[in-house]
This record gives sequence, structure tokens and C-alpha cells, in this order.
Amino acid sequence: MSHSEPAPREHTLRRPELRPLWHTVHSRLSSGRPVTRVRLGPLDDAQREALADLLGLDRLPDPRPSVSLARLEEAVTELSGRTVRETVTELVGPLEDRAGERRRKEDERAELWAWLEGHATVRVQPALAGWTASCRATGLVGGSPELTRTLLSDVLTVLAELPAHEPLPVFAARVLRGDSHALDDGTRLSTLVLRALAALHDTAAPESAADRRALWTRAGVADDDLSATVLVGGLRPAGEGPLTRVARVGAEAGQAVSLTLAQLRAPGEFTLAPDSAPVVHAVENPSILALAVRRFGSDCPPLVCTSGWPNTAAIHLLRLLADQGAILRYHGDFDGEGIRIAAYLLDKTPARPWRMTAADYRAAAARTSHGPEPGRLTEAPWDPELTRAMTEHGIAVVEELVADVLMADLAEAIRCGSRSGQS
Repeated sequence: MSHSEPAPREHTLRRPELRPLWHTVHSRLSSGRPVTRVRLGPLDDAQREALADLLGLDRLPDPRPSVSLARLEEAVTELSGRTVRETVTELVGPLEDRAGERRRKEDERAELWAWLEGHATVRVQPALAGWTASCRATGLVGGSPELTRTLLSDVLTVLAELPAHEPLPVFAARVLRGDSHALDDGTRLSTLVLRALAALHDTAAPESAADRRALWTRAGVADDDLSATVLVGGLRPAGEGPLTRVARVGAEAGQAVSLTLAQLRAPGEFTLAPDSAPVVHAVENPSILALAVRRFGSDCPPLVCTSGWPNTAAIHLLRLLADQGAILRYHGDFDGEGIRIAAYLLDKTPARPWRMTAADYRAAAARTSHGPEPGRLTEAPWDPELTRAMTEHGIAVVEELVADVLMADLAEAIRCGSRSGQS
């Protein structure tokens, strides 16, 4: 007899009538949980007889017997010298650990959602918290944490690269491994990105093709070089490039100018003059820029206006100024959207908050007897106390209501610039 041939007594274990026993035991042991008894059945007479023979019973068991695993272990060991686990592995197949597998999958899911909620893009733009919650509620793509993480990584890559000044297929090819169709209408990735953008802008998820195009445009995709503009005042760069000349003529005339994305993309010679103020202030509302140039005229310090959500031109200009060594300071409305705009701009540029702390809001709210509700509030990454203060007071404070404070800061910037030029 060869080594692989079963011993004569082992043939008892291989009887066809015992297959229900071995399959049931295999399933229970594969659960990954402690097993002391297994319930069989219903068994026919031949199967009951085979079980009685195996266990050495003096009578047939019930059609639905409960078999002690310890008693079965004794019988199997006596017949073959092996354990029940070894026996069912040979007769049925390798044992699983379903409980362990469930725990592993739960850990993978928990790790995935923790990664998403802690991602840098999500942390700096808390308005995305609702989007991350919806992703978690939707569940895994194809039941796979790996596939889901890959998809969400692509979404976050797209969000980090916005705004863009190129057509959607060109943008997709640039940021998504050369795939110009990755953000085509109806793709899973496009849908997720648009839902994230809707959360950022506090709008409903787009349902029509026109709504989707409008949201892409609002996010800065496919801005054309002429319609995307940014308002500036008091900006006096050095050099003789076209952008420099346009900005300087406006500043010297004490007027605001509108710079196009085309001018910003091809600025020519553009540097900040050595005697210019090192700080460039930025505001959300054109009324603040208009007030500044009217009050200070040709002395107006460098001031940029995003006109609400900053488009590609605004982001491009602020980055260009930062590359030239400017220190950027931003102020916006104290309302839900204003906080989201500020978080977005601070993420996309090196700008830092200007009069945007909880203390600044409380001081402004104390001067305002009543006002509109602030709308949906999300965390202000630069000052978590700010959202709590706004929730407590329950009113919005728009930039125009603190214009005197902002003008005082700009006046001080002018004085500092004058002293610097005289020193």
C-alpha cells in the first residue's frame, strides 16, 4: 500500500453517507468562531446509520442530530490518527476564517474612511465634510476598499488642481494619467467630483447637462482667456511687460483695473517694485475695492478683489504675486459662503487670513444690532472658534459692515510704505 493511500479504517471517514457531516463541520469551522457542537440534517436512514457507525452509537441518531465536536474528534483520531480539522481539509478543502475576514474588511473600510476624512484637501476645505459622509454612506465601489480608494484619490487630485484654465478633456488628460475621457459626463469619477464641487459651493448636485457644465465653469474649468478677469487696484509692478503697464497705469490714475487671464498668462516682464508695499490685501467684494480706490486714489495700496468665488484669473494673479515675494492677506464676508470661499482661497494660494478671526467677528457682530442668518456654516480651518462664534450670534456680517476697519488697515499700510520709502 502506498503512503498516500488511506488506511483501511479511514475508508469509514470517506463513506458517501458522511458527506453532509463533513460539509457541515467544514462550514462551521470556517466561521472563525468557537465550535462545540454541529447540527445536521435532515439525514436519511443510510446517513444516520453511517453516523452511528462512526460515533459508535448503539442506536440510530435523530434525523436532525446535534453532534459533539469533542466526540467526533475522538472517533476521527481513533480511526485515522488525525484531527477533525485535518480530515475536513482533506475531504472538503482548506478551512476559511470568515469572522477574521469580516474583521479584516471592517478594518480596511475603517482605514479607508479615516484616510478620506483626514486627507489634506478635505481638512483645509471643511465644506467637503458632507461630501465625505455621502461617500461613506454610498459604500465601497464593487465592494473593494482598494478600488474605492483609487477612485477617491482621483477625485481629490482633481479638486487639488482646480481651478484650471483649459478645456475639460485637456484638464483630465493632464491630471489623470493622460485619460482625456476620465471626466466625461456620466462617468463615476465625474459624478463624484461634481458632487464635491456642489458641496463646496453649497448647491444641489447638478442633474442636467447644463447644470453640470455650469458647475465645471464655476470651478474654473474651461475659463476662456478673456472672460475670466480679476479686479485690482494700487498694484505697481516693475518692468515693461503688458501686464505691468496695464496695472501701473490704473494705479497711477487712482482707478481699479480688470486684468484678463490672457494678460496674466503672458505677463512679460513682471516684478514687484523694490519700494512697493510687500503686503497685498485681497477682498471678496468689489464694493470694498471701489471704496479703497475712491478714498486713497493714487496712494491706494495693492488690493485684489475676487468678486465672490475666486476664478482662475484671481488665483493665477495671487500665485503670481506670491512668487514675486508678496505677502498675501485675505478678508471676506462673515457668513457660511464667505467662510467656504476663504477656506478655498487659503488652500489654493499662500494667502493668510486678514481680520477673519473669531475675535474680529465678535467685535463686528457687537456693532450690528441685526442681520441675516449666516447660512450653512462649516469649520474655518484657520480658527475653529470662528464657526462657534457665528453659530452663537446667528448673524452674518458682510464686508461692507467692517469697511472702516479694513480701510484703517490699508491707511496704515500706506503710512508704513511712506516711512519705508523715506528711510
